[in-house]
Amino acid sequence: MDVLAVTDFPDIRLKTAIQSANDGSLLIIPREGGYLVRLYVELDKLNENERVASLNVTTDRLIAAAQRILRPYILEVKEVAWWSVYEIGQRLCDRFDNAPGEPDRFPSVFIAGDACHTHSPKAGQGMNVSMQDGFNLGWKLASIILKRCSPAILRTYSAERRSVAQELIDFDRKLAAMFSAPPRAPGSAASQGVDPAEFQTYFARQLRFTAGTETRYGRSMLTAEPTHQHLAAGFPIGARFHSAPVIRLADARRIHLGHAVKADGRWRLFIFADAESPAAPSSRMRALCEFLASADRSPVRKYTPVGADSDSAIDLRAVFQQGHRVLAIEAMPSILLPAKGRYGLRDYEKIYCSDLEGGGDIFDARGVDRGQGCMVVVRPDQHVANVLPLLAFAELGAFFEGFMLAG
Repeated sequence: MDVLAVTDFPDIRLKTAIQSANDGSLLIIPREGGYLVRLYVELDKLNENERVASLNVTTDRLIAAAQRILRPYILEVKEVAWWSVYEIGQRLCDRFDNAPGEPDRFPSVFIAGDACHTHSPKAGQGMNVSMQDGFNLGWKLASIILKRCSPAILRTYSAERRSVAQELIDFDRKLAAMFSAPPRAPGSAASQGVDPAEFQTYFARQLRFTAGTETRYGRSMLTAEPTHQHLAAGFPIGARFHSAPVIRLADARRIHLGHAVKADGRWRLFIFADAESPAAPSSRMRALCEFLASADRSPVRKYTPVGADSDSAIDLRAVFQQGHRVLAIEAMPSILLPAKGRYGLRDYEKIYCSDLEGGGDIFDARGVDRGQGCMVVVRPDQHVANVLPLLAFAELGAFFEGFMLAG
């Protein structure tokens, strides 16, 4: 229930789990605005074949339960803004689509959110995971409607999102059991209950999962084998692109690289340059840019629609090891300064340098090989799809040929 309340409990504005000795457990989640507080109040376990609707639960009962759990602190509920009674059950569908299993046919009906997976509300994952379901399916449908990708990518939706839902169910089952168990004294040999320190450690360890940043998709046409993962250990293939600060060359502005891209349906190709000067003939980065700009197998050329901006399908961005005072923007490959729009204006926001002065060098922070550099391919949903050497032209082309349609 969301309440406006007066209390002398000092941590009312902190996310707090309380396990009382005999009266159950309470989870406190401070809501926006500075006053509203959400309380998850544990009630009695249901008997076999008993449903929560038969209990006639009232707000007075919820408030009384919360007050018992919170003793000796007081809780005076002035107003209940919203409340609900939820019967915990972990359930998971076998599939999230109607995949026909025929090579020439693709799924045409999809389900998402609570239609696929239900669980306790304690970690706040119902809406969060559901929105991730929708985003995963949404960009794929849009790519097909816009004729950028083959309908075959729809087969990845159920496989990717069901694996995440299974992780959620496993996490939630253990969290719900620990939350409902009575507290056990540290060092106690009792078989019942849970050590509060163990509960705290488990919850803290799962924060990246509950924040949605721990999701990692498995091998598919959209997520490559980690053959070259050693070139960028801090960008795990299948996981969300892990941002880090960089300096934009054109204006020396410090920004987060991940914040420079939008959820607009485009693929990203981040080039992390080798140690050579980009003007040197032996620069791997320069060789890659030349391939992308002119070769017939260049995915940038192949999948850009006729008459569209060169970054309309694959957005190319480069990160250099050198500081921004060392590099000259006029010496950069032209593909990193694309002419766009009706006036052919230059896009100056494709080139970045390491943040050498701020202590956040992205090459060190994300384990990028300084000697070789690498390419990091990022999906429209900001999950890393592939990591490749800078000169792996054929592998790059073959990866995109697996699902994209020529422009």
